[in-house]
Amino acid sequence: MRELNVKEITEAVARLCQEANYSLPEDVMAALQQALASEQSPIGKQTLEQLIENARMAKAEQLAICQDCGATVVYLEVGQDVHIAGGGLYDAVNEGVRLGYEAGYLRKSMVKQPFSSRVNTKDNTPAIIHTDIVPGDKVKITIVPKGGGSENMSRLFMLTPSKGRQGIIDSVIKAVEEAGSNPCPPIIVGVGIGGTAEKAMELAKKSLLRKVGDHNSDPEVADLEKELFIRINALGIGPQGYGGTVTALGVNIDTFPAHIASMPLAVNLQCHAARHKEAVL
Repeated sequence: MRELNVKEITEAVARLCQEANYSLPEDVMAALQQALASEQSPIGKQTLEQLIENARMAKAEQLAICQDCGATVVYLEVGQDVHIAGGGLYDAVNEGVRLGYEAGYLRKSMVKQPFSSRVNTKDNTPAIIHTDIVPGDKVKITIVPKGGGSENMSRLFMLTPSKGRQGIIDSVIKAVEEAGSNPCPPIIVGVGIGGTAEKAMELAKKSLLRKVGDHNSDPEVADLEKELFIRINALGIGPQGYGGTVTALGVNIDTFPAHIASMPLAVNLQCHAARHKEAVL
């Protein structure tokens, strides 16, 4: 049994919070460059140029890519052969978020009593933590700052099985079309199909961690991703909603077996600032 002190977890989380907010992953930057090359609208091209320059400057100056530094979503893959020592795992994660957002001059956006007083917690905690127990003796930490503008456009559809593939297409297109410019396109569209209501939502959000342009390993699901990508970009919403041929950088779908009477469908949209960083301890 390997022992891992919570201090290492706190330090890693603090660092990842800053890195995620300062620097876009290489696949996202490449997708933005590809979008610039393919965009047909002059104002769309100009907008993409500004987004790319903004991301470049944020990385160079170690500044937040966006003023909305997000709710801190944390994915933990905890090896079954590692012992967390020195304190609570979730306490260590939240301490890392607190330190990272404070030291990184990142906007704190979390409020308590969300339906009434909405008082800011002043340190961006608590984090939204998802934990999986996996084989091995390592801990993988993935930090995802999720902005409110795109998160607000999340949708859950409890479809009947008879709706089938076309029902999924119609629902996803409806979600993106109704979202319009609100999620700050060009977007990455995360889709979860199957399981239960909460499982589908989890699938949709986690699918956004897949590299832009990498398709699901199931050919049938990959074909659906490709069709949705074409259909979404035909909507004409364009970069930041100014119109154009690039509304989405990618569509990522993950699936899970479902009850015989159900076909849950979740849509989670990610803005162009698709921020996430990971580390393995």
